[in-house]
Amino acid sequence: MQRLRWLVVFLLVPLLSYTQNLPEKAFTVRYVTDPVVLDGVLDEYVWSLAEAAEDFWEYFPVDSISARQQTEIKMLYDDTNLYVGITVHTAGRNYAIESLRRDFRAGNSDNITLLFDTFNDANNAFLFGINPYGVRREGLVSGGGLDLRGFTISWDVKWRGESKIYDNYYTSELIIPLTSFKFREGETKWRFNSYRFDTQSNEQSTWVHIPQNQNIYGLTFMGDMVFERPLGKSRTPFALIPYITAGSFNDRENRENENLFKVGGDAKVSIGNSMNLDVTLNPDFSQVEVDDQVTNLSRFEVSLPEKRQFFIDNNDLFADFGGSRDANPFFSRRIGIAEDTAGNTIENRLVGGVRLSGKLNPKLRLGFFSIQTEKDAPNEIPSNNHTMLALQHVVFARSNIGLFFINRVAGGNDDFISRDERFNRVLGLDYNLISQDNLWNGRFYLHRSFQPDASGKDLSSGATVRYNSRNYGAFTDWVYIGENFRSDLGFIPRVDIVKGTSGFSRTFWPEDSYLNNHTFQLLSQQIWSPSLDMQLTDYRLQGSWEARFTDQSQASIEMRSQYTYLFDDFDPTGSDGTPLPEDSDYYYNSVRLDYQSDRRRIFSYRAQSTIGEFFNGQRFSLEAGANLRIQPRAFLSVQVNYDKLMLPDPFPSADIWLIVPRMELTFSRSLFWSTLIQYSNQRDNLGINSRLQWRFAPLSDLFLVYTDNYFVDTFNPKFRSINLKLTYWLNI
Repeated sequence: MQRLRWLVVFLLVPLLSYTQNLPEKAFTVRYVTDPVVLDGVLDEYVWSLAEAAEDFWEYFPVDSISARQQTEIKMLYDDTNLYVGITVHTAGRNYAIESLRRDFRAGNSDNITLLFDTFNDANNAFLFGINPYGVRREGLVSGGGLDLRGFTISWDVKWRGESKIYDNYYTSELIIPLTSFKFREGETKWRFNSYRFDTQSNEQSTWVHIPQNQNIYGLTFMGDMVFERPLGKSRTPFALIPYITAGSFNDRENRENENLFKVGGDAKVSIGNSMNLDVTLNPDFSQVEVDDQVTNLSRFEVSLPEKRQFFIDNNDLFADFGGSRDANPFFSRRIGIAEDTAGNTIENRLVGGVRLSGKLNPKLRLGFFSIQTEKDAPNEIPSNNHTMLALQHVVFARSNIGLFFINRVAGGNDDFISRDERFNRVLGLDYNLISQDNLWNGRFYLHRSFQPDASGKDLSSGATVRYNSRNYGAFTDWVYIGENFRSDLGFIPRVDIVKGTSGFSRTFWPEDSYLNNHTFQLLSQQIWSPSLDMQLTDYRLQGSWEARFTDQSQASIEMRSQYTYLFDDFDPTGSDGTPLPEDSDYYYNSVRLDYQSDRRRIFSYRAQSTIGEFFNGQRFSLEAGANLRIQPRAFLSVQVNYDKLMLPDPFPSADIWLIVPRMELTFSRSLFWSTLIQYSNQRDNLGINSRLQWRFAPLSDLFLVYTDNYFVDTFNPKFRSINLKLTYWLNI
């Protein structure tokens, strides 16, 4: 009964903070019939008829005054397009530009971004951005923009934009097809906001006032753009995106050579104004950037971000269930990889798939996909069908209830398919809490898995509540994962745990100081094992101080005390030495220092060092990175990670290096060349990935990709490949 009372309190207290926040700002979007010539110059007569979204507020360095450098945004529309004209006032022409490549990072350069909440739900939005050189980016915001998990610029759609630079301002013109958005037929308004970065004035500003304790891309604080006439039915064309790939690879470790030629493609079909049907046949991801290598000193695997376009659109509808750190039931990178007979992770080719996603009505979202992978008999990998159904319904102001079902089933009756590989299914229910004013948010979930010979203890559940005000922050997060819970398409680092984490923070905002703000944080985390009578297996006590300076540099110091109980042998160095024995436990303490310089500068850097105990030994770690802009044509960076582990005999010590230089050259807004080199002695690999991209038409590309890998110790060759891929986006 006591637990039930606390659950009611957690659910009701956030709802008490609900207030009806009517938009403080609004402007009218005029309907026009005269054409707009896209040249970045706002000299057409129709622009003089448009109302402006103006009077921007400063977000940084302070959030209580009008922006020093103002911005005006005008919008027009017809039956086909939304036209946006922007005037951005600046202190001069000394702009910071990372490169001419599309989908740039916003925080370290001059640019402006527009957010369109087309369903007025304060949960999802379309993002379009442009900089003074006319370089564009587009993306999606989900989950109310509470954190970076709900922000992606990997989404692509056709639209056009140009900019024109003047002495103390620049103008931008955007033509965005209405088919790029999803919205209800007959809609008369969208929620809207805009944010810009101004490096010359060291200012960040927004159209609608946002306090600094909220994300600048958050969807809580927005105004209205009111259409002069209701929007009609979207006449989205059928998009066909075929590709041709030719390549050759040489697996010098296994003495295999092969020439490849592949044909396939994607199709995009809009169903009404609010739903998308995506179809892929024989997909190829040879042009996708290689994964960033990481140094892993833990006992568990590390999750890496999804980069394949087919899985990006509306990905939050599938991936945002459970807990991202401990119990995520769907992790799209599981699809298309498998283990061979030696236990090595290899690619498992995707035959094809379909995905349906979008809004069934203003409050209900639907997501469904079914993807088939190929049988690989030599490596004893069966063909698998991966299917997921997800529903999400808005409740109260911004909260929602989500329901999902995942099914992975192996095809055929091959002898190499073991019984536990036949199928795996997961059914789950989530409640996501977001209060109207974003003061409270949280999540409550209950999932169950089904697989052959299941014998109970197959539940995963959790509860999280966060409080975020200007001066105070607090959260508590509790997770239970039964020892037999399994999600073959999920990211579940460990099972048989009860995990409790709680934290508290206090933020100070000094006036007339070189400090913008500084924060003290306390965190406590414990993990118990239910199968061992709730034995404590891990704990972490952590205190930290973080500071953000008015020049946008940042610094922090963190002190950590840890306890770890090892159930299995573990070698933190990853070598062949004597591992730390099972059934042993360790207490160890460490200190971490971190500094990030001002990223607006031509040259910026970051350095982080960890010093202290590590299990039964000592650890010294240094992570350093530097970036150099030769604008607007080149962006050069290097990252160096060094870990020195010193364990007493007979356990191994090690010097672990990860060195990653990167070069990006942009010859124009349609021709790019990037090269990534990754050296890791922990993975015994020196990898080179070089990619030349020519965007000869909107979202239509020719890629030439060269990959080479070597063993580190002997510098013997491992694997080499070269691929030429042509893809074309055709609207029918």
